[in-house]
Amino acid sequence: MIEKTCESVWNSILKLIQDNVPTQSFKTWFEPIKPIKLDNKVLTIQVPSQFFYEWLEEHYVSLLKKTLKQELGVGARLEYNIIVENGTGSSSPYVVNIPGSTSSRSDLQQSATQGINLNPSIRNPFIIPGIKKVNVDSNLNPNCTFDNFIEGDCNRLARSAGLAVANKPGGTSFNPLMIFSETGLGKTHLVHAIGNMIKQNNRNKIVLYVPVEKFINQFVDSIRNNSNQDFINYYQQIDVLIVDDVQFLENKQKTQEIFFTIFNHLHQQGKQIILTSDRAPKDLKGMDDRLLSRFKWGLSADLQTPDFETRMAILEHMMYNDGITLHKEVVEYVSHNINTNVRELQGALVSLLAQASLNRKEVNLELAKQILKNFVKNNTREISIEYIQKLVCDYFTIPVEQVKSKTRKREIVQARQISMFYAKDLTKSSLKTIGMHFGGRDHSTVIHACQTVNDLMETDKKFKADIDEIGKRIKMNLV
Repeated sequence: MIEKTCESVWNSILKLIQDNVPTQSFKTWFEPIKPIKLDNKVLTIQVPSQFFYEWLEEHYVSLLKKTLKQELGVGARLEYNIIVENGTGSSSPYVVNIPGSTSSRSDLQQSATQGINLNPSIRNPFIIPGIKKVNVDSNLNPNCTFDNFIEGDCNRLARSAGLAVANKPGGTSFNPLMIFSETGLGKTHLVHAIGNMIKQNNRNKIVLYVPVEKFINQFVDSIRNNSNQDFINYYQQIDVLIVDDVQFLENKQKTQEIFFTIFNHLHQQGKQIILTSDRAPKDLKGMDDRLLSRFKWGLSADLQTPDFETRMAILEHMMYNDGITLHKEVVEYVSHNINTNVRELQGALVSLLAQASLNRKEVNLELAKQILKNFVKNNTREISIEYIQKLVCDYFTIPVEQVKSKTRKREIVQARQISMFYAKDLTKSSLKTIGMHFGGRDHSTVIHACQTVNDLMETDKKFKADIDEIGKRIKMNLV
């Protein structure tokens, strides 16, 4: 009988899990896990962070228990080996061992802060005379909610973490929660949505949203008015502190010191801290090392540029909220060509509606192209074989060089044949010229490629759908 090892047991468990969870979830939450030890019926696995541990325990604990029992029998247990970044400033991480499904969240948080030298001089705050907690204005925008924050691959992790924080502020391992991205991708919307849900679920909690510029100005005023301690005390009474654009703290040493004091106090009291930045914590310059290490204690999640499908969903949601309809080809045109950020998408939609209202015309594709010429870059792009190659290869996520190579891999051959098909259909190039653009192939190869594409379009519905979508993208980007 072959003796079981931690690797063999975990590989068997992974095969069972893979059949029961979506592919993307499997890659995100299970592939990074490493089996460490198998002692009798106790399997120890290593996860990269507290965030991983808590997510597994909250979302997949039943599945893990079942698969573990199937592999090791009754009485099988799981233990976690969690890598935690050291907040003391040293580069080496340390490890926290947590039994699976037995430790409370407070036990985890207590274990995770061992070895971190929290500032012992922070005193309990006193309430400023005349200021009642209920009088603190949250400064939240009530229009920013999770319902109108469209989810996509570009923001799924950040949105999920935001929901977890909103449902249990201060009670998850991602404290602080830092959301970072370039401008216009929804950082501020997301943190407002978190704050609004917390206020809705916990009316007694004090939630405060403050841009860093306002925080800095308040601090300067407190120094000028000799009310520095009142300023600190005011912020130390907050239950959920949301600070926008912390990158503007760079090189402001005094403000960083006061923010460090407030941050430490709130964190020790189990209060939730939410931050936004235009960069990841590791890319922030001119920031005190102590403060920067605290930014890294929880979870840093980025928002990426939305893909085509997400941009379509965002536009359709905006239209639904405004009670308007546009032709699908207009929505697709805008989604294809305005691909930088959400604010530009919203601006383009407003421009379309304004012009349609003023001109008393229905917004069709031609009018949309005319109105959005200042939004859409390369508006008069000339069609070329190179351009077709690029769009087809982008669609299938393969390098352009591959379709010019001699490889006979199925996915490469298919992209090459589709590129040839559209080059013949949409350019005036000869068959010989088209073949030369694909690694010097002759005209008969081009003819064969076009015939193959036509045949597959008649027999393969998915292939035809791909062809139609590629053709739409090529034509929309040419105008």
